[in-house]
Amino acid sequence: MKRICLLAAIALLLSAVSCGGNIPGTETPEDPIESTEPQEPEEKPGENPPSTDGMTTVSFEEINGDVINPERGFYYPFGLSGESNGVTASTVKSKRKQGHTIMYVQYKLTNYMEQDIPESVLANMQKDMDGLREGGAKCVLRFCYKNSNSESSKPWDAEEKWVMRHIEQVKPLLQNNEDVIMVFQAGYVGVWGEWYYTDHFGMNPKSFDDYQPRRRVLEAMLDALPVSRQVAVRTPDFKMKMYGIGMSDTLTTATAHDGSILSRIGGYNDCFMSSGTDWGTYANSNSRTFWQGDTRYTFMGGETCAEYDDYGNSYCDCEPSIRDMERYHWTYLNIDYNKDVLNRWKTQKCYSEVKNRLGYRIVLENIEYTSKPEVGKPFKLVLHFRNDGFSAFQNPRNAKIVYLANGTPYTYDLGSDPRTWHPGKHTAEMTFSLPSAKGTLYLVLSDPLLPNKPEFSAALANVNVWDADKGYNKLLELK
Repeated sequence: MKRICLLAAIALLLSAVSCGGNIPGTETPEDPIESTEPQEPEEKPGENPPSTDGMTTVSFEEINGDVINPERGFYYPFGLSGESNGVTASTVKSKRKQGHTIMYVQYKLTNYMEQDIPESVLANMQKDMDGLREGGAKCVLRFCYKNSNSESSKPWDAEEKWVMRHIEQVKPLLQNNEDVIMVFQAGYVGVWGEWYYTDHFGMNPKSFDDYQPRRRVLEAMLDALPVSRQVAVRTPDFKMKMYGIGMSDTLTTATAHDGSILSRIGGYNDCFMSSGTDWGTYANSNSRTFWQGDTRYTFMGGETCAEYDDYGNSYCDCEPSIRDMERYHWTYLNIDYNKDVLNRWKTQKCYSEVKNRLGYRIVLENIEYTSKPEVGKPFKLVLHFRNDGFSAFQNPRNAKIVYLANGTPYTYDLGSDPRTWHPGKHTAEMTFSLPSAKGTLYLVLSDPLLPNKPEFSAALANVNVWDADKGYNKLLELK
């Protein structure tokens, strides 16, 4: 089980939170999941009379509850050595039924700190990725060497040359499994892979040069990982100090998702709402402000770690927790840790809101369409929707309109990138020619790498729109 080391004397030091999880077969029972699977279409949404401008409006009803969607929500943790196949399709499917589409997969490489990772271990890691794909989930991935910061457990991590070698060895794994890797957490360095308790990378780096060994590891990870994916670092100061950047250098609409190094560095906080600094996660107000801006365009997730700090203060009440999830654009959280914090949210009655809003939550309010559609003539479609989640999509995602007529799908690009659908209201519109006067219009938010696997498509948070067999959201039927 997980262990914590809270630093009371030096508040600015990095928090020490385990990156491990329950080993399959030893997990503790979870509370009943209140999630509501997207509902199957039962009837056509109600139409309003045509308006005077030749357009008809159709309104949609929001689902009351969580929507089980890819790349968002509470994750289920696996702590693995790679010496056996730990993530099986059957286990993943059972966790999906409980509402989990993300698995936290942490490999502890204790036995290989001064040698190559054996081919048999790499093969088992591939089996884990296969289990994710078949089971319908993605992973938050991390590697570390030790899960204890006691003096007797030293050395706490491997020398840089071995870290680099191990990253080189897992590069084929990362490249071949881009589709089921949601985000790669910057591990390897320090106990739990959290970049603090370290024998080889300097526990208290201060100068720009002091941070360069960590930067070399980070950039090796970025190089090993497909360019579509991000690496998440443990604190905002790591990103700022490795690259000598500051408040004016946060990502913007113009620089986000452009494939550059800075656009691919996200964050994770494994001591969320645990103290005034989240036990060293934030060095000062500037680092908080930096992450507020940067995480609008990068992944943010992690886990809570303590209900009270060493002085008996509690920071994890519902109001500040929801506020900070909004500020830092949270996408994922550990379901297994810290249970005291999660139970506090349940007692104070915000747990359901957290569950519903982690990541994206796309609610279609209404659509407008040409009232009298004709074959071969321009057909206008306007979607009005909002994102009630804490964040936008972060990995690439298709946004397409599919018109299914006489069993033939006709596909049109919506012309809107879901990674720009930040919390708030949005409008997307397009005009195209109908191939048939009769058919059904769908919005399809599929995974570009898994377009034919409906469990990896995103459902709208609306009643009677989701077709789980197709992975389509039904908008309109033309008769």
